[in-house]
Amino acid sequence: MKTISAVRPSRKRSATLLMGLALSVALASCQSMDLSRGDVRAGLLPTTKVPALVLGAEEVAVRTPAALVVDADSGRVLYAEDPDGLRHPASITKLMTLYLLFEAVDAGKLSLDDGLVVSSTAEAKPPSKLGLRPGETIRVRDAMYALAVKSANDIASVVAENLAGSDQAFALQMTRKARQLGMTRTNFANPSGLPHPDQISTARDLAILAMQIRKRFPRYAEIFKTESFDYAGRHYAATNKLLGRVAGVDGMKTGFIGDSGFNLVASARRNGRGVIVVVIGGKTGRERDARVEQLIDTYLGPAS
Repeated sequence: MKTISAVRPSRKRSATLLMGLALSVALASCQSMDLSRGDVRAGLLPTTKVPALVLGAEEVAVRTPAALVVDADSGRVLYAEDPDGLRHPASITKLMTLYLLFEAVDAGKLSLDDGLVVSSTAEAKPPSKLGLRPGETIRVRDAMYALAVKSANDIASVVAENLAGSDQAFALQMTRKARQLGMTRTNFANPSGLPHPDQISTARDLAILAMQIRKRFPRYAEIFKTESFDYAGRHYAATNKLLGRVAGVDGMKTGFIGDSGFNLVASARRNGRGVIVVVIGGKTGRERDARVEQLIDTYLGPAS
């Protein structure tokens, strides 16, 4: 198991540290905990909170494995491998983008049929993407599927811009929400998970996010188990290849960038029990998927 060691920050990194400290001060007044006391007792939350300044002084492990298995009903940690080590979440980031979009709809700020306007900035994002043109619109309900199933980077920016005005402003909202949920070692720099040195999280924090989505937004569960969807005459298959192949798997999100390796947050239910499995740092997509499947089999038993 690789440990995270402290390093001497460069001049540029020092500026980032000061920004992180300012962010932690700004967020301090809005920190709250949505998880239950049972979640804390079960060990899902770390026992201490780490200030943003300390996080900035740590290296983010590159393509290094981390994993966590959590009981989906109680929050009890069943298995952990470097659960609090810093990693780049890649497109698992979009779980938080979806969280804020779900929240906006449930609060009445948007309806599922409202159109979100595509900007030239969003259109310019690299693949994976839907490829909509500036000035076009996409319905909120379609944006949800584009994020969860296709993992469309352009649509992540569309959501961010329509809810907060820019990727940067939305990323601040994402980080603020992370603190409210108890994700103490997470910082978001963009809504998509595209490479950025300050886009960091941990297996534990990502499990907390997955648990909270399941807990707070059960009516959107079908989106995460969707194996494919059609939009504007094109067919898009889910990036989560365990759907429809591994019994009981019903979501949630994949991710990959060069510095993270292949990541997956998966939810599964068998034999009356459920788990959230987080695997980070797979060498290949197949290796990652095999590891998730093995952990599901271990903690839920074989499929009947």
